[in-house]
Amino acid sequence: MQTVWKRHGVVVAAAIACFLVNRQGMGPLWFTGAALLVSGLSMRRAMTLGQRPRDEATPLALAIPVSGRWMARNGPATKVPSHTHNLAQTYAIDLARRPAPEPVWFWPVARRAESYPTFGEPIYAPADARVEFVSDRQRDHFTRTSLGGLFYVLAETFIRSLGSPRHLLGNHVILDLGDGTYAVFAHLRRHSVKVAAGDLVKRGQPVAECGNSGNSAEPHLHFQLMDGPDITSARGLRFTWRFRDDDGQEHEGAPADNTCFVPVDSLPPVPYTAP
Repeated sequence: MQTVWKRHGVVVAAAIACFLVNRQGMGPLWFTGAALLVSGLSMRRAMTLGQRPRDEATPLALAIPVSGRWMARNGPATKVPSHTHNLAQTYAIDLARRPAPEPVWFWPVARRAESYPTFGEPIYAPADARVEFVSDRQRDHFTRTSLGGLFYVLAETFIRSLGSPRHLLGNHVILDLGDGTYAVFAHLRRHSVKVAAGDLVKRGQPVAECGNSGNSAEPHLHFQLMDGPDITSARGLRFTWRFRDDDGQEHEGAPADNTCFVPVDSLPPVPYTAP
């Protein structure tokens, strides 16, 4: 499926190129571009349908992989799919540390990722697991939360989606939790990953740090579960957390969008031992 994902991007890019160089109106080049565009979008649609979850499996109870006060965004408690079925993001959730700098309309257009409290926050293994995959070399870019930055990130998202999924995920770690369940942690800080593929990790062991790599407007953690190691063919799985909201009420499930929360059972850090 990785190959199909890449080919759909090449086909769409070729269609755009045909439209850009066409100088003859609705001639052969225009129709070629139109045919390529329809083919590319059809491939994308087929991949989306192929990654729809088959059924509503019982949510897996996990420890929350962060500590402190966070805000949930784009989570499955508010809508499903929370993101999209593509790349097994059906039940994904985004987390950002709070308090944080308020968004601005015009100035500054961008800010350094380090100015956000999420950047550099430790991420912990939510269960005992084996490290399936690690990607750690992409840079952390400036934030894109201003009006101009949001226009920029929309265009950038489209371009990133034409390439490998790693351009969307940024630096990321995939953990094998067993029984066909895999956890994904995306947009990690460059060179912050503390584990390697094949390592066995314990619940509460530091895995990496939050960053702003890949398709990210501001530093945050993107977390999701899926039923296979290949993110281009796996299907999303549900999870459940125990957390406390700002009113002191305890909940089980996933926090609703724009809800601030703290984990009920904070993970005790497990000292990291280099392999």
